[in-house]
Amino acid sequence: MTARMYTQCPECLSVFSLDAATLAKAHGHVVCGHCEAGFDSLATLTEQLAAEPFVELPVNEPALEPPCLDLVVYRPRPDPPAVIEDDVLAVAKPAAEDFSQLVFAPRFAREARARQPLRSHKHGHRRRPHASSERRWLWVLACITLLLLLAVQLAWAQRDPLIRNPAIGRWLRGSCAVLGCNVPLVAAPQQLHLLASNVQAHPSVAGALMISASVRNDAAFAQPYPVLTITLSNAQGQRVAMRRLQPREYLDDSTIRQRGLAPGGSAVLLLEVEDPGDKAVAFEFSFE
Repeated sequence: MTARMYTQCPECLSVFSLDAATLAKAHGHVVCGHCEAGFDSLATLTEQLAAEPFVELPVNEPALEPPCLDLVVYRPRPDPPAVIEDDVLAVAKPAAEDFSQLVFAPRFAREARARQPLRSHKHGHRRRPHASSERRWLWVLACITLLLLLAVQLAWAQRDPLIRNPAIGRWLRGSCAVLGCNVPLVAAPQQLHLLASNVQAHPSVAGALMISASVRNDAAFAQPYPVLTITLSNAQGQRVAMRRLQPREYLDDSTIRQRGLAPGGSAVLLLEVEDPGDKAVAFEFSFE
């Protein structure tokens, strides 16, 4: 019955069973059938596996000097010398077997010697196969890609503050000009300045008012046309009427709405609202 031995792949930690014939053919060097990594099977060769579960087999540390084999089980018998007697070639008879030179070690002595720790030098790291290096680089590239995707998601979530930032917004607009893309419009109503306003009776519609407002964008970036809130008050300062107008309600051209109000640019907004009567003597504009 052939004795079975075990060894472990250092890359995928798979344990394989092998016999003396396989070791003799491979001279100790084998290839893992799972991950195809080459390794020295003698490094973790053992006759008995540890109790499961286990992770790694112990590494066989090499001795400083080659071990001496003293348990002889067979020695070839030498050929008897030829003797010439009276011009006749005769073959000397073999002498009786002499077992006086054989040295036998008791079993308990061999077991005690095997349990003695072997002195060895510290070994460097084993060289990893090329396949392991490729897998490591794939993991590095995957992690870098995920980090870039995370950075893009965070930048998109915080796009409004980034575009409002003078330095970052200028860099984004310059990059988009080169790449042929458009920076999204970001509202900054606190940087809209009302230059002039006027309220008068509508020239062609009875019971309506024509309101004009001149607005300038003091921001360093283009922003969408604002939601305009108009508040009408009486002589006592009490609010008589209020209306919030979306850009599509006072600006018919969709191309102008999509382009937004350019940085430093101004626009005149014309609004038509219902006349609340003689009670309204004051009006107020605000931007959202």
